[in-house]
Parts: sequence; structure tokens; C-alpha cells
Amino acid sequence: MFKRFKTSELILLIISVLLIFLSEYYFIFLKQPMKAIFVGLWSPTILCLLIYLNQKRKE
Repeated sequence: MFKRFKTSELILLIISVLLIFLSEYYFIFLKQPMKAIFVGLWSPTILCLLIYLNQKRKE
């Protein structure tokens, strides 16, 4: 299943998932909701960048 992904794509996906978990850690355990929101918003940004780069590569 993962053979279709390039190494850079897998790295970006793993970073996105780790950022989501880090955001949850800040929110639940450290009780810092503003930092959790700030960190949590990086994940969709990275995923949008990945989608954009894939679209440019297909053109």
C-alpha cells in the first residue's frame, strides 16, 4: 500500500500525524489550549502543501 508513496510524501504524512498528537498533548496534559490550536493548525497546512505539490507534479 505504501509503495505508491514517495519517501517525501510519507515523511510529510508522518509529521502531520505527529503534530496532531502533539497538539492533543498540549491541550489535554499541559492545559495550554492556545498552543494546542497553533500546533494543530500546522497539520492541515502541511497536508494542503502536499496536495498542491502532487497537483503540480501531475501537470
